[in-house]
Amino acid sequence: MKMTTKTLVQGAMIAAIYVVLTKLFEPISFGRENAIQCRVSELLTILPAFTPAAIPGLFVGCLIGNLLSAAAIVDVIFGSLTTLLAAFGTYLLRKKRPLAVLPPIVLNGLIVGGYLPAVYGMPIPVWLSMVFVAAGQVISCGIGGLLLGYVLDRTRIFK
Repeated sequence: MKMTTKTLVQGAMIAAIYVVLTKLFEPISFGRENAIQCRVSELLTILPAFTPAAIPGLFVGCLIGNLLSAAAIVDVIFGSLTTLLAAFGTYLLRKKRPLAVLPPIVLNGLIVGGYLPAVYGMPIPVWLSMVFVAAGQVISCGIGGLLLGYVLDRTRIFK
């Protein structure tokens, strides 16, 4: 990715929007007290299909959003790294837009859902935590992300 002023600004704006959405919807963004969470800011995970600047932007936004919450350090680190990996996966699937939402759904479901019960002492099986996290991702990334992608395709903002 060529680092230009435009890509730097795009990445920073994406990070800022991610943080704002995470904080604005914090009560449903984290599954500390219960396993069900739906992070509205994850609808932005479709953006690597439009611009590679979204890859670091999403990572930094997730990292800052997690740091500003009461998330455990394990969640801050591994949740943010999962978002980075998912963003790269979305970028790789950019030419197959409907499939581009799968990396954040699958990776967050498996990775984040896999450690949440242990990190936060939740009395649920790991497989159920994975299902709950993946379900939240289907709502935010699958539905919200595809809708955002549809709007961005029509407006041609990233063309």
